Amino acid sequence: MLSETSRIIRSVSDLSKSIDSFKKAGKSIALVPTMGALHEGHLSLIRLAKKNADVVVCTIFVNPTQFNDKKDLEKYPRTEEKDAELLNKEKCDIIFIPLMHEVYPVGHVPLKISYNGLDKVMEGDYRPGHFDGVVEVVARLFQMTRPDVACFGEKDFQQLAVIQELVAQHDFPILIIPGPIVREEHGLAMSSRNERLTAAQRSDASILYKTLNDMKKMAAFMNPDELASWGRDKISACECCELEYLEVAESHNLQPIYRWKETDSSRAFIVARFGEIRLIDNLQLLP
Repeated sequence: MLSETSRIIRSVSDLSKSIDSFKKAGKSIALVPTMGALHEGHLSLIRLAKKNADVVVCTIFVNPTQFNDKKDLEKYPRTEEKDAELLNKEKCDIIFIPLMHEVYPVGHVPLKISYNGLDKVMEGDYRPGHFDGVVEVVARLFQMTRPDVACFGEKDFQQLAVIQELVAQHDFPILIIPGPIVREEHGLAMSSRNERLTAAQRSDASILYKTLNDMKKMAAFMNPDELASWGRDKISACECCELEYLEVAESHNLQPIYRWKETDSSRAFIVARFGEIRLIDNLQLLP
């Protein structure tokens, strides 16, 4: 049984009544969308939301349209009771856990955007259609919760850029607030997928953040191509994982850069597999 103090709403009609009540009282609404299996990274977004709005709505919905791998969808952890307890401790105002037909009702037409190249690099290249699913579900969550602000983590930095495009192109009156990456003791970016790692894999995965940090230190002495190549060689030499990609890109449009003077902000992006677990990370390089 869920805690009796959990403030859980499952229907759009009940959610709408609550949102209406808050808005009539002049309260601002913050949204923190999640797929559950909450960890400290998610909870940091709840705290960020509380600093920027009167009422916090956390949604928990494992969205099937953004999964390329059906096995990954099936294995994605569902921990609703634990999630509700964690959100209660953070004094989250509304926990919205909709059923599939509430999010995608009969006749639902997905919202579309022009990605302006964001779908041609990194995650867009390796996971075709993934961002269509992200745009579809986030647009629906915006429509259902009607927030004034929404908080998204920088771990999924490319997703954050796509959501900013969604807001701009469809004129959603929503301020997007990025939350910094929260890391485990040895630097591994917190992720719901980390719970599927073995103890050895979890230790091995610290190489991702170590490599990014080393690249940051070396950025002043190498051009972007050389730096990315150095990082790829370091990860590829490690037998503990399989590198999917490592890129150095412009922070705003995520396009490749070849000389530091071409941009005023750059980041390194990395994805690698530890066994069947796919981990993602990024770090700002310059300035």
